[in-house]
Amino acid sequence: MSTYFSFAVADGMFAGDVTVTRKIVTVETVRELVDAGIIPALNPSHTATIAAMRVRFGLMVEVPAKAPMVKLGLNDKLVVMSVRGLPRREGVAEYSDAEISSASFEFSVWEVIS
Repeated sequence: MSTYFSFAVADGMFAGDVTVTRKIVTVETVRELVDAGIIPALNPSHTATIAAMRVRFGLMVEVPAKAPMVKLGLNDKLVVMSVRGLPRREGVAEYSDAEISSASFEFSVWEVIS
């Protein structure tokens, strides 16, 4: 069983015909999962969103040199941080404290159950 951390979920992450569950979780639950060991599946070009995650929640998820290809199998989990209200930025741009505080963040855990 592996647990990944990402900002998005994509159909291609699931191998074949699977059944998944999705559960909204608290940032405390995410911290526990991160502390237990996750595989970062972040795109390193999303520096502004990564910085916002660190500022707002203190989540220090490692950023890989290159976004990995994720294939979720039975009992694998994907922790997703979904952000609404931040302008789309890639590269070196940063968000202001006001932009970060006005955005909404939601965490969910997707798990392959069959």
